[in-house]
Amino acid sequence: MTEWNPRNVVVGVDGSEQSRRAAAVAAAISRTHRAKLHVITVVRPPEGWWGVVGSPPPADALAASMEHAQRTVLDQTLEGLDTEGLEVMSSEEIGDPSSALIDYCTRIHADLLVVGRRGAGMVERIVLGSVADRLAHHAPCALLIVPASRE
Repeated sequence: MTEWNPRNVVVGVDGSEQSRRAAAVAAAISRTHRAKLHVITVVRPPEGWWGVVGSPPPADALAASMEHAQRTVLDQTLEGLDTEGLEVMSSEEIGDPSSALIDYCTRIHADLLVVGRRGAGMVERIVLGSVADRLAHHAPCALLIVPASRE
């Protein structure tokens, strides 16, 4: 039997408690295997958030707002994570979260993708489906879905 030795561990974060737990698990696995940790956040472009009669914001204003939101999620996640001794990469992606995570994992030849079981609100899950569920069917590498805390 071949020993599993991951070199690239990817964790998808969205600022939720679930994703912070997933990041902690991913960091522990990366530390144990001396793997590179990739912390990724994906923002779905807001479609129609300006309302029916409103007009979309200028492209540069929308881009700046999304970039700020992503940076905030990454900064907060990394501040709360023990990354001492780890090689950490971070990336900010825009698009459908499951597709962006799949593309990133494929691009870097990830060995493991770690996500929280839930992150999005109830309405988004009903309309768009669970990111974790889609990843379970399409991830190009091993997938670890971290459940909610038992507390």
